[in-house]
Amino acid sequence: MIKKKIGVILSDKMNKTRVVGEVVKSKHKIYKKNIYYTIKYFVHDETNKSNKGDTVEIIFTRPLSKNKRWNLFQIIKKNVTTRINS
Repeated sequence: MIKKKIGVILSDKMNKTRVVGEVVKSKHKIYKKNIYYTIKYFVHDETNKSNKGDTVEIIFTRPLSKNKRWNLFQIIKKNVTTRINS
């Protein structure tokens, strides 16, 4: 079974590496309140085609470096805001 996850790119500052965040919802054991937290994954993007804010699907792979264990599978939705470099 192949592990796939969907998340949003939080950072694209590294070459061929993206940081993808997945929001996880769980319930507190005592207070029964919903708790949201973000899990960060280091993802390999060979062609640097994704940008910050894109919604992407990632797939688990062999270890590529110390922290990278995921590969970019596809871009589901591009970020609609444009960046202006000044």
